[in-house]
Amino acid sequence: MQTVERPRTRLPRNVVLLGVVSFFADVSSEMAYPFIPIFLTSVLGAPVAAVGAIEGIAESTASLMKLASGWWSDRVQRRVPLVVAGYGLAAIAKVLLALAVAWPFVLFARFVDRFGKGLRGSPRDALIGDSAPPELRGRAFGLHRSMDTAGAVLGPLLALAMASALNDDLRTVFMIAAVPGFLGVLALFLVREPRRIERSRASAESSEALPIVGPMPRPLLLFIAASLIFAFGNSSDVFLLLRARDLGMSTTLVVLAYVVYNFVYMLGAYPVGILSDRVGRRGVFIVGLAVFAATYLGFALITGATMVWPLFALYGLYMAATDGIGKALITDIAPAERRASAIGLHGMITGFGTLAASLLAGQLWDHVSPAAPFVMGAASAVLALVLLLAAMPARGAARSA
Repeated sequence: MQTVERPRTRLPRNVVLLGVVSFFADVSSEMAYPFIPIFLTSVLGAPVAAVGAIEGIAESTASLMKLASGWWSDRVQRRVPLVVAGYGLAAIAKVLLALAVAWPFVLFARFVDRFGKGLRGSPRDALIGDSAPPELRGRAFGLHRSMDTAGAVLGPLLALAMASALNDDLRTVFMIAAVPGFLGVLALFLVREPRRIERSRASAESSEALPIVGPMPRPLLLFIAASLIFAFGNSSDVFLLLRARDLGMSTTLVVLAYVVYNFVYMLGAYPVGILSDRVGRRGVFIVGLAVFAATYLGFALITGATMVWPLFALYGLYMAATDGIGKALITDIAPAERRASAIGLHGMITGFGTLAASLLAGQLWDHVSPAAPFVMGAASAVLALVLLLAAMPARGAARSA
């Protein structure tokens, strides 16, 4: 009697360990992140436009580093050392943040933090893609995002408890936030490099170095183009926190609303990842963009704090349907020997959009209205959605390859 092979559902050890590392790292980051705009504006006296500039520069730094680290990771076929260095810098940045005495010091701390994020991001995501079989990639990235976001749920709650116990001494909160970051770095020493990725025959026979940007499949270029359009309206999340504060919420309620967003994201990322393995990634990603457009339009139109809670929950659904799914989609369609470079290229290009969006959002907030950045965000999501529907094939790029 012929034995029917059951589909694999167990994820590799590396994927689970990287999820644990991201859990600790996000506990660290999210203990600090929700308080940064409040620390800047209330403690250091920075204008909202400076908040937008800091976040835009910080995120674009991460994006630029993603291309460089992705290229180098592909070039030397090693992922783990870059990942260790990146998480270590992010932990050190929390200490620098605690020592800030003016907003330019916060800019430097955020630069170090996002430099570390960029250094680790592409190699880590490529490591997940290298370690997981194609039919489980959505599940693998979904588990990673879910564990990462579990840290984002716990981090703000710990920070709120400590801020209350420490009489809102945010500097001490930032210093304590470095501890779980360093724990995540220690956990990384259990992660192992997968066997070397097989390069294409042409690359293997060539004596030339791997170009930093090389030929990419058309579906990947279309996805990157749509992501760039979307990024031009997807400003930093600090504007969501400032909007909630602008609508009358206290600092505690703002952070709790941020926890709601992360809680929904945590619950949704893994099952949505499994869904993408079954029905295809493109459709799931497009639904996520539609949810983003609805959420940002809601933030533009509301006039009271009551609707902030369901809108943050919707924002969590958007993240669950796009963040890990987008990375899995790139992993599916990028050449194996350029996997980290493709992830880095996507991150770099969208980072330019994020920088522009955050700078423009700060100006729109100050000179037009607090609702204006969210109208811009909703419009960009709709444009990106239309491009994906019209130009990117539903098959081939949608299912895992």
